[in-house]
Amino acid sequence: VALPDALVGVAVEPQELQLSVELPGRTSAYLVAEVRPQVSGIIRERLFTEGAEVAAGAALYLIDPDTYEAEVSTATAAIAKAEAAAHTASLRARRFRELVTRHAVSQQDADDAIAVEQQAAAEVAQQRALLARARIDLQRTRITSPIRGRIGKSDVTPGALITADQAQAMATVQQLDPMYVDITRSSQDLLRLRDDMQAGRLQGAESDAAVVTLVLEDGSTYPHPGRLAFSDVTIDPTTASVTLLAVFPNPEQRLLPGMYVRAMLAEG
Repeated sequence: VALPDALVGVAVEPQELQLSVELPGRTSAYLVAEVRPQVSGIIRERLFTEGAEVAAGAALYLIDPDTYEAEVSTATAAIAKAEAAAHTASLRARRFRELVTRHAVSQQDADDAIAVEQQAAAEVAQQRALLARARIDLQRTRITSPIRGRIGKSDVTPGALITADQAQAMATVQQLDPMYVDITRSSQDLLRLRDDMQAGRLQGAESDAAVVTLVLEDGSTYPHPGRLAFSDVTIDPTTASVTLLAVFPNPEQRLLPGMYVRAMLAEG
């Protein structure tokens, strides 16, 4: 075989290669709030559209407020009555203080009048607290959303009787932007990764390399990269795996809770 007149030289230089791993994951809502009543009554009106976006503090249900308005009126009248009694007790105590200095009444009578005055003042304070509680209960007849997000199906209808702090949620609000992705990785892989780093065969990923990309169920790549936010410190004994938590922006709400995804994670 004839050799070429000149051999071509090829320079070989070492380069860094970033290693990444593909892991299974499942999406979950960033915040989840189950709406429950804090007072009992009949639902008069539902104030939202199922599946719509609601703002934090937006009214969702209206409970019939007639009973609670009556309680506010009763508490208001009770305060007026207590204040009138406190005024009379204050005048009587003042007179007895003057009379006791002239020895016109006994010290015991003066002490009793002062005690009645103090009891009347305490009664006024108690009635004011009851009025504040009645007003709070009246405000709670207007059930609002605790967070911003998308509200699901309503489990109650107008005319239904609900009770305070009931176990059944009336509806559920989920904040979908951003979105969590729960990623699972086996404990065996974690041990291998740690051994490679300690032996110098692998260098740890930099802080800016903690970027996670997603591959959706249809094989497409999710356009918004996420970041690794949390790594559990406990191995699940049933699966021998650890959970990694990533956060992804979801402005178009393309990601929905419960979706199966594959996460590409740089490891070194």
